[in-house]
Amino acid sequence: MTTECNQFVFGFHPLKRLEIRAQFDGGTISTDGGGLLLREVEKRIGILRQFASCFTDYRNPDLIEHTVEELVAQRVYGLALGYEDLNDHEELRNDPLLAVLVEKANPSSQVLAGKSTLNRLELTKETASRKERYKKIVLDHGAVDRLLVEVFLEAHREEPKEIILDLDATDDPLHGEQEGRFFHGYYGHYCYLPLYIFCGEFLLCARLRASNIDASAGSVEELKRIVEQIRSAWPLVRMVVRGDSGFCREELMAWCEANRVEYLLGLAKNERLKAEIAQEQKEAQARYQETGRAARLFKEFVYQTRKSWSRARRVVAKAEHLEKGENPRFVVTSLSREAWPAQALYEEHYCGRGDMENRIKEQLMLFSDRTSTHYLRSNQLRLYCSSIAYVLLQMLRRLGLAGTELAKAQCSTIRLKVLKIGALIRITVRKVWISLAGGYPYVDLFRQVYEKLCAVPLKH
Repeated sequence: MTTECNQFVFGFHPLKRLEIRAQFDGGTISTDGGGLLLREVEKRIGILRQFASCFTDYRNPDLIEHTVEELVAQRVYGLALGYEDLNDHEELRNDPLLAVLVEKANPSSQVLAGKSTLNRLELTKETASRKERYKKIVLDHGAVDRLLVEVFLEAHREEPKEIILDLDATDDPLHGEQEGRFFHGYYGHYCYLPLYIFCGEFLLCARLRASNIDASAGSVEELKRIVEQIRSAWPLVRMVVRGDSGFCREELMAWCEANRVEYLLGLAKNERLKAEIAQEQKEAQARYQETGRAARLFKEFVYQTRKSWSRARRVVAKAEHLEKGENPRFVVTSLSREAWPAQALYEEHYCGRGDMENRIKEQLMLFSDRTSTHYLRSNQLRLYCSSIAYVLLQMLRRLGLAGTELAKAQCSTIRLKVLKIGALIRITVRKVWISLAGGYPYVDLFRQVYEKLCAVPLKH
């Protein structure tokens, strides 16, 4: 963010005989010079422009100072650059570099929106119209849901043979009296319980939910719309739904079976399941006692619950013995034995879902847990903004960082090493001059990213 002129002088401990004095009088200096790369990504994928089109603006055009696209861009760029709170924008609104990213026509004189304007954007009711006095910008949540899937589809030149849809839920701690706030016994605090669906590193769904529900609640509805949208573009693609035992529910498995979607889900252990692998568990224990190293065996069998399942299904079990004792695990799947033998199914396929945990951590790096408004709807909008910020950074990683040392870096690392660059800004009649810090240690990486982005065609 920019510095401010202040007459106060900070006197620091001297260096040998040299006095050290500091003042906030550097002028138009920003700490976010690397944000220019995010702008280049936006020019090539148009995610912010498409996100802005999901809003309906009922304001009088003659009285508008900040367009919806500018408001959305300011909020999303702010999250990507590490500014989680609306209060941050009281100072950021004077940052000419952020004004460049937001596409203000005259970044030297046009200030950006303040916290109150951005807050009104968040708090607009679903039923708002031109008759409202202040809050008149309505978000179509369904349009944002479709946009996330559309970005995923557009990122692939050809239809893949198979895709894996990973489902997971996590806790979003709450510290106020938000709408939909409930105490969750497993997490031990008041929280929301957002549902995420990813395909690899692509975010397909971010649904904020109250926490007084089962982890799988609403997952079938989300899968229905996602699968339908994907199949409209890729009719032949094979899909596999993957999740932990929280999603092992009859409704989800039956829907997959009826809609040509494969599934691989964790299965909570019980006495009947453990009895099926009692012999394998004893053998694993004997091996551990003999070698002193973790031992595991695999077994598969057909299993059906006594009441909840409508049919028998293939179950793969891992009988494992560790230093701490027995560690049995079970998964249920529609995948065939020929395609996926038991050990490979568990170790390669099911355990592969662990990478989704890293994707959820990246949402937190982009402040998806800052759901501090009173209403569930406005907190969902905040979650969408964090999701779009993730898409922007993920596409920077995909288009610009591929083949570099940061090809697999998480969002916080990208922000620290690529975006946080000191920059002096000078604006003349015809040009915006941005002098990046001479001591920046990743100049070669920055040049690589820039060249890779320039090779990607612009989106019109």
